[in-house]
Amino acid sequence: MSQQASPRGTFQRIAETLKAQIEADPELVELPAVAELIEEHKVSRGVVLRAFGVLRVEGAAEPVPGGRWRVIRQEWPTDRRPLLERLTDVFADDGLEVGEAFPSASVLAERFGVSRPTVSKALEKLEAAGLLAGGGQGKVRTVRAVPAREERS
Repeated sequence: MSQQASPRGTFQRIAETLKAQIEADPELVELPAVAELIEEHKVSRGVVLRAFGVLRVEGAAEPVPGGRWRVIRQEWPTDRRPLLERLTDVFADDGLEVGEAFPSASVLAERFGVSRPTVSKALEKLEAAGLLAGGGQGKVRTVRAVPAREERS
């Protein structure tokens, strides 16, 4: 059986092609969509996902919400803490005081590279913890209490 006909050879070949693209383009941030690779290589979805799995194991790429894959580069630091922990850092990072407006879910979604509904769920948890007040559709959330240093770490 030739390497071309072997499923193992096919997903390995796709992974090697993607690694070459990553190395050739230092500005590459996001890998092609699964559908694009299926069309380009004339393979099944499973073969493409196995190729992405190779990149994940090697630390070259990781999945992101929405079914896409992003390139991981050693020189690009990535905060892998849960979103709720990263949101508690916003109080100190933005120098927020009690009574000030907290950034909107849309602004935070862009800032952290996640979906707006994901941010909204985390903001609801901050409201339940008594750190934020207000919220809801069209309403500005305000800082009710600033988390203590231990709560942010």
